[in-house]
Amino acid sequence: MEYTIVVAETADSPATLQYLAPYTGAALAEFFMYRERHTLIIYDDLSKQAQAYRQMSLLLRRPPGREAYPGDVFYLHSRLLERAAKLSSLLGEGSMTALPIVETQSGDVSAYIPTNVISITDGQIFLSADLFNAGIRPAINVGNEAK
Repeated sequence: MEYTIVVAETADSPATLQYLAPYTGAALAEFFMYRERHTLIIYDDLSKQAQAYRQMSLLLRRPPGREAYPGDVFYLHSRLLERAAKLSSLLGEGSMTALPIVETQSGDVSAYIPTNVISITDGQIFLSADLFNAGIRPAINVGNEAK
């Protein structure tokens, strides 16, 4: 892990820090990307960041939308994920690859946050706890798809 930076917040951290952690990681990745390096950022997981954002928004008395999330939660994630890029030769050819992870409840990919992230990303891999518990690893559910 010589070239690894971990930005993490625990579940008992304040919602503001949980909300900011992905942006901090993205800023660090961009720092190296603009210095002609290739970076990988793994957001684990964006559903927790959305919950922290919902908590902050409700405390600020912002009007809730679907599943009590603020109306701009889609913009929140799209703005974050669209920072991933491959720079041109004029800018040094660095890159940032983003792998967002979203936890679903009982494998329900039609919930609000998974649907939002699926609509932003180019492809998805669905992991199954049942397959994992059956000893199948990696526990990729090839029959699952976004609807």
